[in-house]
Amino acid sequence: VQLQASGGGLVQAGESLTVSCAASGRIVFAASTVNWYRQAPGKQRELVATITSNGATNYANSVLGRFTISRDNVKRMVSLQMNSLRPEDTAVYYCNTRWGLPQVAYWGRGTQVTVSS
Repeated sequence: VQLQASGGGLVQAGESLTVSCAASGRIVFAASTVNWYRQAPGKQRELVATITSNGATNYANSVLGRFTISRDNVKRMVSLQMNSLRPEDTAVYYCNTRWGLPQVAYWGRGTQVTVSS
């Protein structure tokens, strides 16, 4: 299973950005739960958003109301729409899923999001 994150960049505070995660390999993507994590310099990696196989979503309090996670099972992609970005959203964003028996965690390489004030 491979995950490829894309779409990061440099934006100003208040602007929007979408990051995407494309899955490939031996995974029934439609049956998977996919997460977005982020890691800022000097901080621990934190869970930002989750989308389950049936489309249920969950968000960290810090992004609730500003970020939206969605999935396209045909394209095998999960996207994270980020609105009203803040400097504290600056981080490397990683997508993640667990798959197989026993379950194995898979991570994308990460995409840098930088928000300037």
